[in-house]
Amino acid sequence: MLALSAEGTLPRVDYAIFADTGWEPKAVYDHLDRLEREIAQPAGIPILRVSSGNIRADALDPGHRFASMPLHILNKDGRAGMTRRQCTGEYKIKPIKKKVRELLGHPYPARIPKGVFVEQWVGISTDEFHRAKDADVKYMRNRHPLITDMNWSRSDCVRYLTSLGLADTPKSSCLGCPFHGNAQWRHIRDTSPEEWQDVVEFDAAIRQGNARANASGNHLLGEAFLHRSRVPLSDAPIDHVTAAEWAARQRELGDGQEPDAVEAELGVADGCSPWACRGDAEALPVQGDFGLAS
Repeated sequence: MLALSAEGTLPRVDYAIFADTGWEPKAVYDHLDRLEREIAQPAGIPILRVSSGNIRADALDPGHRFASMPLHILNKDGRAGMTRRQCTGEYKIKPIKKKVRELLGHPYPARIPKGVFVEQWVGISTDEFHRAKDADVKYMRNRHPLITDMNWSRSDCVRYLTSLGLADTPKSSCLGCPFHGNAQWRHIRDTSPEEWQDVVEFDAAIRQGNARANASGNHLLGEAFLHRSRVPLSDAPIDHVTAAEWAARQRELGDGQEPDAVEAELGVADGCSPWACRGDAEALPVQGDFGLAS
């Protein structure tokens, strides 16, 4: 959408906002720098980087209230579960809304006058039109130009990015996101030893729950893991690829494949989107506050 706006195919936007969790892969930050340098700045479009903090550091800080990731949990009775997903709201949506209020000239807790709003573009394509939703606040009005203006599918978007030399656009998501598939874990391990060591250490550090809960005596009822196999990431079966997973690599995500097999290999599509997070933490029993019983 930024490129389409910069070249004039779509109207010129006033700003682009990137919500930084503080724990993105280096490739994402490098790509963002390239977009800013080659596309946004020449078109006079400011990219605003906003943040609520560093999600990795916050999880390990006993003095910080942590908005939990959707970690994979192995309960004491052997049942599988997940912790409640709060990270998207805290580290993506909250800082974006805060910045939007500032741009409107009415920072929290000031009341925003009736009729004052921003038009916010959300990059959902036609193959996921059902994710196109209205904003939940009156000072933001969602627009979905890939659907309403371009009538573009995911494949159309990929072709366009390829034409701009941006075919290698990386997924934006936390380095240690529990929604990663095996392909993403292997990519980190095989291409970035430092980042792999980082996620392995974090996986071990959160095994018994978040630091603040443990410091207050509210221990995790079970064990937490980053990998869906619910074994330590250093030992997880990320090299095992089933026949269905191999087939999934050869076609568009979800095209005739079993969803579980596709996600096991490729992960949740498109990374972490503030307004259309594809991870479904409700698929398994959910525990509150980083795995504590609700």
